Amino acid sequence: MSTSLVFAAPLPGLEAAEGFTLRGVPGADGLFALEATNPQVRMFVADASVYVPDYTPAIPGFALEAVGLAPTEGTTLVVVNPSADKTTVNLMAPIVLNPSTGTCIQVILDGGTYPLRAELGS
Repeated sequence: MSTSLVFAAPLPGLEAAEGFTLRGVPGADGLFALEATNPQVRMFVADASVYVPDYTPAIPGFALEAVGLAPTEGTTLVVVNPSADKTTVNLMAPIVLNPSTGTCIQVILDGGTYPLRAELGS
């Protein structure tokens, strides 16, 4: 499965990137490769409902409006940071996706409630 994505606002750190796709990772439900064609970039993101089911951030209204969602709709993705020691996910800056349109936005949450590197499984 591969889905074309359009970011409603540039992805922080990849402002000039374009041609995004979201591709499922075989054998890993809820894990995806987020890829850009120009420049060629790939990172992994995970469906928060699968990997961090207790994660329920309050998504700001501007972000929901930008992707055309109501507060209880959409998919929340978290960026995965694999390393030799442990795998972490970024809970401070989720990607909110409207799966019907492929429109998404990364949001940096205020308040310091969620960590930048939360260890998976803890």
